[in-house]
Amino acid sequence: MSANVDVNHRPEPDQVLVDIADYVCNHPITSQAALDTARYCLMDTLGCGLLALRFPECTKHLGPIVPGTVVPHGARVPGTQLCLDPVKAAWDIGAIIRWLDYNDTWLAAEWGHPSDNLGGILATADWLSRTRVAEGKSPLTMSDVLVAMVKAHEIQGVLALENSFNRVGL
Repeated sequence: MSANVDVNHRPEPDQVLVDIADYVCNHPITSQAALDTARYCLMDTLGCGLLALRFPECTKHLGPIVPGTVVPHGARVPGTQLCLDPVKAAWDIGAIIRWLDYNDTWLAAEWGHPSDNLGGILATADWLSRTRVAEGKSPLTMSDVLVAMVKAHEIQGVLALENSFNRVGL
């Protein structure tokens, strides 16, 4: 490696990432219609996930990577007894909610579906809430979850309008 290369220098983030972070952190969601739609989407998504638990081909993908792993304040997988680390819980929740819902997509330059975001949102919200309660703090609310859903769906939708990540192998 050349002595002139500064390997400890972090480049500035792309403007798109700055804009997304600004939107997530600083833009309040005030549309009651958007929040109501997110609530309906959540109910539909959870219904699909709970029904998917009847399919052994789905449930065989669920559970801890290392059997017997205990995660303090872990994230729960709806409809199961599983309490996992938030990353594996996000995978498991994503698997159950998309198992039967995989044909229901929104098409633009890229395909996608709002429920694609919910594995990460629900696992993170549950883990954060359980951790906060253990520390004597208040848990997140369903309003927090719905706001996260609206923002994630809007970000995904806008990015999908003009970008086809599958076309370039992502």
